[in-house]
Amino acid sequence: MTTTIMRTTARVVVPIVLVVALSLFLQGHNAPGGGFIGGVLTVAAFALVYVAYGLDYLEVGVLDREVDPGIGILEHRTVRAYRRLFVFGLLVAVASGVVPMLFGEPFLTQTYTYVHDVPLYGEVELASALVFDIGIFCVVVGGLLAIFSVVGAE
Repeated sequence: MTTTIMRTTARVVVPIVLVVALSLFLQGHNAPGGGFIGGVLTVAAFALVYVAYGLDYLEVGVLDREVDPGIGILEHRTVRAYRRLFVFGLLVAVASGVVPMLFGEPFLTQTYTYVHDVPLYGEVELASALVFDIGIFCVVVGGLLAIFSVVGAE
């Protein structure tokens, strides 16, 4: 049981934390931030939702799916999704390091290009480091949320 104050605070704070996480994630290849800290902040937002509403809130309240009470936490649909996200992120991070080797460059060599005439921004830099950051983000979010779900269910 949580209080109305906790649930109201979670409704206000979670979107703000997610926007800050996205901002840090996107600026990571040029300034402090990146996939790791963006992932940690995203997990903090999910942890706040879990504390305020419980572990099954995402299944029942958001996705409108029934939770099977007879299965163990390791077979829970959400935990399986978090494990798949972890594996996907690991594959993306490793692939972003191996692909440059196919072109004769050292492991994890990064490159960038500029996209011109983007509405509202003008010129945007696209860096291949963003692919690595996506992988790290998925590893952090998938791994930590799987751990939080399993430990929280105990």
